[in-house]
Amino acid sequence: MSDPRPWMPEDGGAGAKRHAPATLRNRDAIAAVLADWLPPTGLVLEIASGSGEHIVHFARAFPALDWQPSDPDPAALTSIAAWSAESALANIRPPLALDAAAPDWPVAQADAILCINMVHISPWEATVGLFRGSAKHLAQDAPVILYGPYLEEAVETAPSNLAFDRSLKERNPAWGLRKLADVDRVAQKFGFERTHRYAMPANNLTVAYRRKSKSGA
Repeated sequence: MSDPRPWMPEDGGAGAKRHAPATLRNRDAIAAVLADWLPPTGLVLEIASGSGEHIVHFARAFPALDWQPSDPDPAALTSIAAWSAESALANIRPPLALDAAAPDWPVAQADAILCINMVHISPWEATVGLFRGSAKHLAQDAPVILYGPYLEEAVETAPSNLAFDRSLKERNPAWGLRKLADVDRVAQKFGFERTHRYAMPANNLTVAYRRKSKSGA
């Protein structure tokens, strides 16, 4: 069952470190998929890192990779920095203030982009910006990997996800579960195609995109 509300930077108390309960439940399943997609070395840019707990787990699981967390929210950036400092992992870079919807990102190039639970908890412009930025900053053949709940044609939506969608829209009308076909169309606009779909626990999906080959572009 999906969480009844999205994690927000104020969750987890007043301390610097915030806690997203879903992280403990999904991080190993996500890491298992990442093992098939991440390059052996290079830089992984995480968009919308939230509390920072995911990136600490993945940096520990994939020590040969450098990890760049980011988030537009100052409270999230504080939490990311606190979790990273506690981990003492040398392969996590300081978090960047990065809004996916912004036309310019404060990064040069990445070898993979990871985005967990942002698409449904942000305006649609953030998803457009995610692929626009990926087209600018990703190395050739590098993947864009998304995780979260989606609506799919010809696939019955779980009642818990329908309730989650309603709660998101009540909180912010610009939020809500997106149709995966609409995400695919935005990806294609910026030269990406979805190549894999993984069913995940709690009625979520992991979907992976790569640049379209010249013959298919």
